[in-house]
Amino acid sequence: MPPARKRTRSYDSARIRAAVLTQFAHVRRAVGTLTPEQLDLPTRLAPPAGRSAPEAWTVRDLAGHIALAVSAVSRSLEQPAPAAVEIELLDWPFATAARAEGIFGDTRELAASAEPDELYARTADGIAEALAVAADDRLLATRVGAMRLADYVVTRTVELIVHTDDLNDATGLGIPYDRQALAACTRLLADALAVKAPGASTEVRVPPFAVVQCIEGPRHTRGTPPNVVETDPLTWIRLATGRTGWAEALDAAKVSASGERADLSALLPLLG
Repeated sequence: MPPARKRTRSYDSARIRAAVLTQFAHVRRAVGTLTPEQLDLPTRLAPPAGRSAPEAWTVRDLAGHIALAVSAVSRSLEQPAPAAVEIELLDWPFATAARAEGIFGDTRELAASAEPDELYARTADGIAEALAVAADDRLLATRVGAMRLADYVVTRTVELIVHTDDLNDATGLGIPYDRQALAACTRLLADALAVKAPGASTEVRVPPFAVVQCIEGPRHTRGTPPNVVETDPLTWIRLATGRTGWAEALDAAKVSASGERADLSALLPLLG
């Protein structure tokens, strides 16, 4: 795991909480329209390493995973608070890959436990109640370690935006992306890149939400940086999560990269 750095970006808690509720509502409405045939469609999500191809996620599995990720907030709040923080916000992107096997199993179990309408109604009630009353500094025993509630809710924007995009890819539903949730997801993954490759030789721009400097080398101080990468939020999120490859994005003109240190292929994806 890359060493954690001091958190340099703040998030407005009220806006992040509202963004999570809004994005989950978007997904809930869309999932409620899916037919049994659509729920059985394959997704682009591969099974964890070591599992066979037939176990790749269906749309039903993906819908269940989104409910699992969101309901994790209310489930964690039902447990005793841990004694101390174990995972800071910028540690989280690097701590998730090791839990893939457990997440896969829990997703399959939850998806099979109830029809989507019932599952999403239960999840919506739980998250709304939890976010209405819980304090930002409440510690949660999450799957990756003890985190502050405020930080953990930011990670839910990543889960929601990334998997909304997966649902759109599998179904063509065109589920909207809440702007605040999309911004938080983009910024957290951009900051994670700066943690993984500290430095100031390359500027990565994801307008209108994020600009970070990364990669060791001559430090840029004035004028146009010698190494610049620029892309849009959804392409950046797909790159950071392995949904799109670096060469593929360049070939499709989804990314512009100039300078000898503007090749990010060895640093991506950030999430396993």
